[in-house]
Amino acid sequence: MYIACAMAGASASAAELQDRPAAPEQHPTIDILSVVKVNSRAVRDARSAATLGEKREGTGIVIDANGLVLTIGYLITEAERVELSTADGRIFPATVVGYDTGTGMALLKALAPLPIKPIDFGASSDIAARDLVLIVGFDGVAPAYVVSKRPFVGYWEYLLDEAIYTAPATVNWQGAALVSKEGRLLGIGSLAVGDALGTSMNIPGNMFVPIDAVKPVLGDIIANGRLTSKPRPWLGLNTQEVQGHLIVTRVSPESPADDAGLRQGDIILGLGDAQIENQADFYNKLWATGSAGVEIPLRVLTGTQVQQFVVKSRARETYLRSTPVY
Repeated sequence: MYIACAMAGASASAAELQDRPAAPEQHPTIDILSVVKVNSRAVRDARSAATLGEKREGTGIVIDANGLVLTIGYLITEAERVELSTADGRIFPATVVGYDTGTGMALLKALAPLPIKPIDFGASSDIAARDLVLIVGFDGVAPAYVVSKRPFVGYWEYLLDEAIYTAPATVNWQGAALVSKEGRLLGIGSLAVGDALGTSMNIPGNMFVPIDAVKPVLGDIIANGRLTSKPRPWLGLNTQEVQGHLIVTRVSPESPADDAGLRQGDIILGLGDAQIENQADFYNKLWATGSAGVEIPLRVLTGTQVQQFVVKSRARETYLRSTPVY
């Protein structure tokens, strides 16, 4: 399927990306581009409710004729009820198939046939900066440019070796489909960002999980509801990198870090004998220690003293409240 999108000035500058949104000749409908609206409600005592809320709303992408729907994981984390709806307002109950904390993707399954043709996968490796794409959310279609492809480091113990960044920024990016001009799926909407170009120029845009990162884990999620490989160690720390220092901004209640005594405001200096350079370096060193359950030795500046902490890691999934998965 080819999506007709014309734009004057294909070689627009960064400033033009911010000031002049692309104007397509024709907007394809949401249903044609294989997306549905996702509504979910978390269990009453969900650990994620404090940061994500109990009710969540976003987009799902229909990927096969049996009702499998791809979305971003935080929409359905600890969800006890999930509903999908089409552009004409019809509602379809759904269940959670599985969630991969490594990529951030989640998979749903409609419990009744969806009247929507599934989208074909593209190859996110084939796109480059300045390529024109479509961002398809439950509320409509927005043209955009790919402006960079580079790592993404999240403060919640999350790292993508390569993410896709687009501009101009669009709203309702949560789970949105990043679609090529040929109508193929390139990525899953994750975040709004203020530095889409990754330079000193603060160009707002959106970050997408590349479909090439999802493909290797999709079969395992479909077959088993989770990855069968050993899970990474997780501590329960939110951190912020400030002038080369890794500052703890939040400790998840009853997490391994909380149990070990780490607190907001602590500064992580090292892991074992190794010094920590930045967030990405911290995550890579953490995950290289082994699988979930390994003890993590941290050197931490707390107040005015450097202290040694030993954190008994666990799998992130085991921290979340149990919900039905089929």
